[in-house]
Amino acid sequence: MTRSLVAAAAVALTALSGAGQSVGQSVGQETAPAGEDWDLIRDAKTRTTLAYVTTTPGLSIAMRCVKGSYSALLVGLPEATRGAKTRPLQIAFRDDEQKEWRFNVTTNRTGAVADFPAPLARELRQGGRLQIVVPDGAAPGRNLRYDLNLPGSGAAIDETLRACDRPLVDPRDQELDAIGEDGLQVGMRWDRQIRPRYPVNNYAEGFAVATCVAQPDGKLRDCVIETEHPADGRFGGAVLDAVRSATVAYDGDQPAAPRMMAFRVNFVMR
Repeated sequence: MTRSLVAAAAVALTALSGAGQSVGQSVGQETAPAGEDWDLIRDAKTRTTLAYVTTTPGLSIAMRCVKGSYSALLVGLPEATRGAKTRPLQIAFRDDEQKEWRFNVTTNRTGAVADFPAPLARELRQGGRLQIVVPDGAAPGRNLRYDLNLPGSGAAIDETLRACDRPLVDPRDQELDAIGEDGLQVGMRWDRQIRPRYPVNNYAEGFAVATCVAQPDGKLRDCVIETEHPADGRFGGAVLDAVRSATVAYDGDQPAAPRMMAFRVNFVMR
């Protein structure tokens, strides 16, 4: 991969958004040309596979696999408030209802990284209408809405998923709606909380988001690191090591079937 192509992608992903407008108005509408796919960049030296699309409102969307770590990025959002580490966005795919997706603020405060990038990628690979509502994005009390029509991506996004050994279809995506803000389903609670050790790296802070299957006996299995940041900080590995001793408990009767759960671990060097 030439440096010029990598630089071109970097420019595309640092585009700034245009002027904001209030709820009920669209920042911009874009129609995808028939047969078009997302742009794809491969860099063997950094083990990076990147699929991205840049829209006329100035919003860039990217799916990225770096050394086995998967992430989904939005760049060109209104700048996040100082001190904010997360920002919830309301997203609707095609004719579906809007749902909240949580993103994490990056060092570039117009950027955001998704908590659940692979499920987001599996939605976006189908293409079609995409609506994103940014709370208070136009001004305090005034939301910002992007109304886009994206090309499907049966090649570029799929390649990023395969590069990180993520399935193109995952039935676990359907269970995300049942998970509450605390990462647990109704009637679940932590019995033995996860207590990971800070990994050996050069970072003062980081985070990892994981999903697991909680068995009726409270043990956790089939855990997947959905995303981690920084990608080379080993935070995901620290979570997977610690989750072996964590358990959940249930209020009332013990469930007959396993249940999905999700949790986020924030790491801060003290």
